[in-house]
Amino acid sequence: MLTLDFFFFLVAGPAVVFAGISKAGFGSGAAFAAASILALVVEPGLALGVMLPLLMLIDVSSLKPYWRKWSVPDAKLLIIGGLPGVVLGALLYQRASPDVFRLLIGGVSVGFVLWQLALASGLIRLAQTHMPDRAGLLLGTVAGFTTFVSHAGGPPAAVFLLGRGLDKTQYQATTVLLFWVLNVVKFFPYAALGMFTAQTFLANIALAPFALLGTWLGVRAHHLVPERAFFALTYVLLMVTGCKLIWDGLT
Repeated sequence: MLTLDFFFFLVAGPAVVFAGISKAGFGSGAAFAAASILALVVEPGLALGVMLPLLMLIDVSSLKPYWRKWSVPDAKLLIIGGLPGVVLGALLYQRASPDVFRLLIGGVSVGFVLWQLALASGLIRLAQTHMPDRAGLLLGTVAGFTTFVSHAGGPPAAVFLLGRGLDKTQYQATTVLLFWVLNVVKFFPYAALGMFTAQTFLANIALAPFALLGTWLGVRAHHLVPERAFFALTYVLLMVTGCKLIWDGLT
């Protein structure tokens, strides 16, 4: 049950702004933090249902600044790979309990932070060679699955795109295009699975201004805010919320 009280909006408002900043300014990698935060206060399926239309609004709002600056071949590979990943996510949702999704969302959140820290410390080194096309299809499938179950398709997409030699703006534009398409695709199974309700619709209306504000801030932050500072805050948020979701899922 989704209760649209003061506490819900106290949590949801800043989370949606944060999602807009991340998606519009920093490659979508951390936008799923909003779903992780919401899943702390509402059932995970409803958290995903609340966030999807807002993420779609952010996608549409951020298309214009990056229009045709994307890499079409790379986006195509990830989209083609992402479609079966979305199907796998839908099949899992039909069979899994809310606690399974708490564990998945929490695990992806913590795993994302640990992955980034391992990269920063040199424990993991990505290949410097050009990523082959087949890697795009494989990582696209992973992105399609993780974006369905936690709106967290950014990290696997980033691994591929960063290995394709894109510049900062081309990389950002490609992620905008990719997740605009995948979020449209996700909308239909989300609706069929009952993840949208009258309460999520009312929440979307109330939170739409927060999404637009976050998008506006993100486009400007893309050129002004150091990525290191933004992602440092993101890692703290994801680690705390991820650990809490894992604890809730287990207990």
